[in-house]
Amino acid sequence: MSEVNKISYVEFPAADIAETKTFFSSVFGWKFKDYGDAYISFSNQGIKGGFYKSEKAATTGNGSALIVLYSDDLKTTQAAVEEAGGLIIKPVFSFPGGHRFHFTDPNGNELAVWSEQNSTT
Repeated sequence: MSEVNKISYVEFPAADIAETKTFFSSVFGWKFKDYGDAYISFSNQGIKGGFYKSEKAATTGNGSALIVLYSDDLKTTQAAVEEAGGLIIKPVFSFPGGHRFHFTDPNGNELAVWSEQNSTT
């Protein structure tokens, strides 16, 4: 399959690179490659990407795209997000196709997690 004209990479701002690695590793099992103190990359997460040093945050409120991750157990994923220091900003709600919640990572970046099932009850 050709990768031409497909989304290939996504980058997020991160005020604290080390805390970012800890959060995404503990919650989602992501692995990172370091590129100095100001950049880390990840792969094998559905898309390749990275985090760059910045005091800004990506949120839908400031016009950023929303990155939505998949989980087969929203309750467990939400608990892991909260335990690792993430903040739930939109509790689980239904939408056509399933249920999801929105959270911010320790940098303030907004992401969402969805599932076909409402496993929070």
